[in-house]
Amino acid sequence: MHKTEMIKKRITVFILLIASMAVFSSVVFGGQKKQALAIKVNGVINPVASEFISKSIIKANAMQASALVIELDTPGGLDASMRNIVKDIIGSNVPVIVYVSPSGARAASAGVFITLAAHVAAMAPGTNIGAAHPVSMGGKMDKTMSEKATNDAAAYIKSLAQRTGRNAVWAENAVRKSVSATETEALKEHIVDIVSKDLDALLKEIDGRKVTTAAGEKTLKTADAPITRTEMDMRYKILNFISDPSVAYMLMLLGFYGLFFEFTNPGSIFPGVTGAIFLILAFYSFQTLPVNYAGILLIILAIVLFILEIKIISHGVLTIGGIIAMVIGSIMLFDSSAPFLRISLSLILPAVIVTALFFTATFSLAYTALQRKPATGVESLIETEGKAVTDITKDGGIAALHGEVWSASSDEIIKKGERIEVISLSGLQIKVKKKEVV
Repeated sequence: MHKTEMIKKRITVFILLIASMAVFSSVVFGGQKKQALAIKVNGVINPVASEFISKSIIKANAMQASALVIELDTPGGLDASMRNIVKDIIGSNVPVIVYVSPSGARAASAGVFITLAAHVAAMAPGTNIGAAHPVSMGGKMDKTMSEKATNDAAAYIKSLAQRTGRNAVWAENAVRKSVSATETEALKEHIVDIVSKDLDALLKEIDGRKVTTAAGEKTLKTADAPITRTEMDMRYKILNFISDPSVAYMLMLLGFYGLFFEFTNPGSIFPGVTGAIFLILAFYSFQTLPVNYAGILLIILAIVLFILEIKIISHGVLTIGGIIAMVIGSIMLFDSSAPFLRISLSLILPAVIVTALFFTATFSLAYTALQRKPATGVESLIETEGKAVTDITKDGGIAALHGEVWSASSDEIIKKGERIEVISLSGLQIKVKKKEVV
């Protein structure tokens, strides 16, 4: 009996110990606050931004973050990239918060769609949102196409606003009438959910809110969540930089410069390699931009005209034609009504002038070098002047050239002491003619 009681006591102590360990584990590990992941998207919404946001959402889901905060400042961007971002936000199990910040930032055009798709939409003081009317990307839209694009965008943004319970009427007007709103107006019109001065304040203010993600309804627990910031790595920064229209334009011109210099000076290697790299980077950029290939053809035509100016006497007509073709081609290169997807004239005009000077000067020097008489080797003897040491006939003779004595022949009779000029070389015998005295 005594032994039975001892066993029961030991079992009870063991159970209490296990329970204590479970409680301790729950407090230490289960009670830990989940991290909030924060990223910054500053600039045009393009494939690079889309990929960065997509991978950040995947990372947030993998680490089971309490939320992913996208600090957004954008003038807009490409429709395809924007839709990919929206789909990733909607498909996320982790709540996605779009925070238009810092003060002075904006969520325009594509940024409006992304903000309205978020589980929580927030703005910082001094920011604005709106002007989501679709713009032409890679070609002029006629009235019918413009109406179709507008209707499609309006329906899409309405569905996003209705899905998150925001102001669908204002959202439609942002597309059809390009209306905008300050952060105060956006909060009042229920376009966004909250206005916060900074990220820490935002996470505290949204704590306890219920949102619906792809995994169902979730309650935000962000008040004391540690913030993990993820920056664009060097790869994203480089790709984002070269996706700028002005940078892509200069990469294309530098690529042409390098390859042309290599072709006119074979063996230089460095200009050819760098030129090829620049062109490949430019072509990558063109994939992310609304490129009009007629513009590229006009730029290539301009380069051809600059080169022909050296070969053909046109009294500057070809150069003028090249300048005109290049200016028009540069303006046409990125065909979009969005100012952030166009090249400014302040860049185009200097680039055209420098290009005209570069190709004209480089080809002129190369062409002059090609026409120059060789200074060494057998070819250098041609047209060399000398003196007949003996009479020279078709049967032979002796001539002196630069202090050297050569066997010579001539179709005409050349007297000893007369000036001669080399016209060809056969083996070790030169063929000469009488040098005309002017």
